[in-house]
Amino acid sequence: MTAYAAFGKAIHKVGGSSGDQDRASRQEERTLLAICAYPAVSKGDRLAKARYLLKIEARGELDLPEHIQALLLSTVSET
Repeated sequence: MTAYAAFGKAIHKVGGSSGDQDRASRQEERTLLAICAYPAVSKGDRLAKARYLLKIEARGELDLPEHIQALLLSTVSET
């Protein structure tokens, strides 16, 4: 989650080209999918993941079928 927050700061950096923004957008999507797919095992991890994803969803950014599929698969992961 720390990496995702740092990534968000980098996206908003002034002076980036459209190519930089496209690469940042793709990286942001991969990061969000990784968070969705993370199989949180401990109660603390589950709470942190849920709280974070609820914030993302409230901004309308958790909207792809891949997000939901990764999230659901993370709940049945046998780690």
